[in-house]
Amino acid sequence: MTLEIITADSLAPLRHGFFTRRGGASSGVFEGLNCGYGSSDQQDVVTINRTRVAGALGLGLQDLSGVVQVHSARVETVTAPDPAPPEADAIVTATPGIAISVLTADCQPVLFADPQAHVIGAAHAGWKGAIDGVLEETVAAMIALGATRENIRAVIGPTISQQNYEVGPEFIERFLDEDPDNARFFANGKDGHYQFDLPAFGLHRLRAAGVGHAEWTRHCTYADPARFYSYRRTTHRKEVDYGRLIAAIRL
Repeated sequence: MTLEIITADSLAPLRHGFFTRRGGASSGVFEGLNCGYGSSDQQDVVTINRTRVAGALGLGLQDLSGVVQVHSARVETVTAPDPAPPEADAIVTATPGIAISVLTADCQPVLFADPQAHVIGAAHAGWKGAIDGVLEETVAAMIALGATRENIRAVIGPTISQQNYEVGPEFIERFLDEDPDNARFFANGKDGHYQFDLPAFGLHRLRAAGVGHAEWTRHCTYADPARFYSYRRTTHRKEVDYGRLIAAIRL
């Protein structure tokens, strides 16, 4: 099976993609393109999958750069792939010939580009990273490399949608304490719970940061098991582990 790659016109002509789980070598609960070394999948199979991703971007595996994600607002600026990547949740570069990437399984993968300044970024933005400012920090790191705020384009890839993201009352309190207007990202759910609109919150933060363009591809990871891995769906099904989707962009 060939790889399935979701792209965005707004990031053209840069080579990029939000890769689905189709076209990979993993099997079992990881069936497909699992790119997460942090999973319990066979490491050599994950390497095969990541090699396919790099190849789709016209690069070798050694040119695919990432970070050890910890749900933070930390951003790493790179000039070459690091064999021992640091803990961070976003990565930016102005160096041609390498791809920067993030892994997700419900959280938001966000790809950034200022094609005029030749600066790109990638961020892993779950609820914690988003509220702590990882998207704004990514924009700031790109500007430090020469990008201009109004020329930055940002695209949120497949992530969990509001319909499938149930949260408790203690969750919403964190958002309301930061800004009472954040109530607009929550809908009433069942039994005192709420439905959180993570991609809408991400778009709000990006637009408030002043980027020239922000969009969501409108794919829900939870709702489409044939195409996407989902941490929450795995939890609900009581499966032992889950795969990680990869999103990547290169100059």
